[in-house]
Amino acid sequence: MSLKIRLTEDMKAAMKGGAKEQLAVIRLILAALKQREVDERISLDDGQVLAVLEKMLKQRKDSVQQFEAASREDLAAQERYEIGVIQAYLPAQLGEDEINALIEAAISESGASTARDMGKVVGLLKPKLQGRADMGWVSGKIKERLGG
Repeated sequence: MSLKIRLTEDMKAAMKGGAKEQLAVIRLILAALKQREVDERISLDDGQVLAVLEKMLKQRKDSVQQFEAASREDLAAQERYEIGVIQAYLPAQLGEDEINALIEAAISESGASTARDMGKVVGLLKPKLQGRADMGWVSGKIKERLGG
């Protein structure tokens, strides 16, 4: 089942079950997906849906930090709830050891030796890690490994 269909089915279930908070988050997700489809005049596949979900997740994590810095725990709690709902639609996160193994494999496959070759490594890893790891953290690891 595609992610869009799963989201739609979960929205219907949340409506029937009266889960108003979950319903609101699912509607936000579907609205973001629809906006991207309209803007780009395309129909999103699962990979593109994952990219939208990752972007929404990153935005909420940033918001949590800002709300906590401003002592607005009520708003931070709402963002954390939304993070939980969004993460339910992402694939299981990979562990650090698995990510390191994939980085090493990508470095050897691309022949990367300096930080200038980082783009090649990221290009190989992105399809494998999309939705399964924080690419910012992965980029830091690659840079560290390549001596950047």
